[in-house]
Amino acid sequence: MDPMNYLYLSALLFTIGAAGVLLRRSAIVVFMCVELMLNATNLAFVSFARLHGQLDGQVVAFFTMVVAACEVVIGLAIIMGIYRVRHSADVDDAHLLAQ
Repeated sequence: MDPMNYLYLSALLFTIGAAGVLLRRSAIVVFMCVELMLNATNLAFVSFARLHGQLDGQVVAFFTMVVAACEVVIGLAIIMGIYRVRHSADVDDAHLLAQ
């Protein structure tokens, strides 16, 4: 199978994730769309590594997965904190926490 197909899939997934971040209001959905964008970049890194016959892209994808795991822990803690205070996971209510 041609590695370019994986790059097209990566671009499609990244576009879907970016549209979800820009258009959705629920913090959980926005959070999942950011994760989708990170996975799309991982797919692109691995595809480029396969295309050029090197392991650099796979190493970068591994470190991106580590950062994504840390983001999951911190992001869900922030979302739960917002939900406990405001009883809503709407991202428009997040600015009210500073008051």
